[in-house]
Amino acid sequence: MPAPEKIAYDPDAPVDPRVEALVTELIGRVADKWTLLVLEELEDHGTCRFTELSRLVPGISQKMLTQTLRAMERDGLLVRTVYPVIPPKVEYCLTGLGRSLGAAFCGVWQWAEANLDQVEGARAVFDTRG
Repeated sequence: MPAPEKIAYDPDAPVDPRVEALVTELIGRVADKWTLLVLEELEDHGTCRFTELSRLVPGISQKMLTQTLRAMERDGLLVRTVYPVIPPKVEYCLTGLGRSLGAAFCGVWQWAEANLDQVEGARAVFDTRG
């Protein structure tokens, strides 16, 4: 995934309440872990069917996958395509908006790779304090 585009941030600029609400919603959605995992699998595999996604995202229930996909579709992060065949065929793929969100969270992976040893060391110290 390419690095996200850098945007200048002015902490003194007035905050648009709609932007603030969207950021809060997106952080909540992506922090739910399932969205981020589905986003990653769609980025890696391109277009996927429901059963393929359920296999690629270990531990996700059908209900949670359905809810996650619907929320992502509502936010414009993916496109759901239904083919008029029997049995029904439904495919999911990321939109440009979904790919750009994935790119924005690429920094989390980079941070984790750069700081893995420090985090594991801090956890080990904490866990031995009893």
